[in-house]
Amino acid sequence: MSAVGIIFSNIHDRNVSELTRVRTMASVPFACRYRLIDFALSNMVNSNIITINVITHYNYHSLMDHIGTGKDWDLARRSGGIKILPPYISAFANNENSLYTTRLEALKSLTHFIEGMTEDYVVMSDCNVVCNIDLNAMINAHIESGADMTIAVQKRTLDYETAKKNVLIESDENGRIIDIEANPKNFEGEADINLNITVVSRRYLQEIVLTAIAHDYKSLTKDILMKTIDKRDYRIYRFEGYSAAISSMVDYFAHNMELISDEKKYDSLFNVADRPIFTKVRNSPPAYYSDSANVKDSLIADGCIIDGTVENCILFRGVHIGKGAVVKNSILFQDTIISDNASLNCVVADKNVFVHDRVTLSGAPSLPFYLDKGRKI
Repeated sequence: MSAVGIIFSNIHDRNVSELTRVRTMASVPFACRYRLIDFALSNMVNSNIITINVITHYNYHSLMDHIGTGKDWDLARRSGGIKILPPYISAFANNENSLYTTRLEALKSLTHFIEGMTEDYVVMSDCNVVCNIDLNAMINAHIESGADMTIAVQKRTLDYETAKKNVLIESDENGRIIDIEANPKNFEGEADINLNITVVSRRYLQEIVLTAIAHDYKSLTKDILMKTIDKRDYRIYRFEGYSAAISSMVDYFAHNMELISDEKKYDSLFNVADRPIFTKVRNSPPAYYSDSANVKDSLIADGCIIDGTVENCILFRGVHIGKGAVVKNSILFQDTIISDNASLNCVVADKNVFVHDRVTLSGAPSLPFYLDKGRKI
């Protein structure tokens, strides 16, 4: 059994448009020192998938800088390894000859590449869901069931707003999918949501792409899965661990914050035996805490300098908190500087933000205050 990985880096950029103006969804920072793609990459590497293809769209300079040669994930290999597939348009991509917006359009634009794959199975993953999943177990379940496609799901209790952001999947007692609802507007209650991780045989994926080209299909969910659900054997793989689906800035803020307040969620993501989460290694000095520093319930990356008060925060590498500054319930990206006596609450500051002396900024958990990359205020 051999498997190849495909990661879609841009599909969910609109979910957090504030953060994806200068980067892909895949390279959005998360949990102190990681990027969202680190979770998809680590899940594959931990499951011995060593040929991984990352499909890009635009704004992928940050992604290329983060991945580099792939050595931090042990993917700098002569055979296999990681490949970044930049956007290009084939004759079959779409009639408008524009950049793709769906997974199926992305796959159609890579027809010749998909035809050249030799592995038995393909694992496809988006970057909007954070989890630590054993893909080997999922692939084995797919093989044992004889399914055409297996989709990772997790049972959740949803309200109307949350349901609208997800694809809901209904299955029978054997795990066979019998109904799919994409972003329902009037659902409330318990349901399995799609975690956007899929296992499919190489041959069936090739068939899907050729069918999509022939019929000008654009959506994998609506044009393929929903239309063939009675003819094909689609199965679920129920994931029981921690997962976080990022569908808005509020979700992004909340899921970062819950890793501080809930130790079990943090451990189920980062402290799973034999399944570490890898990221790019930087040679930064340890975080420095001066005599005036007061830090409580926070995740602090290396290279930070803390002279003020930090409470319930996530600080990425190189953040500087000035003397007398008070920062609470906030996420500060790399190399952000908070000057002396400034005050921040419920703020998300992008890279290289500079906040001047005595400035006060405050948002709310339901509406965090966002500062653009390089902003001075």
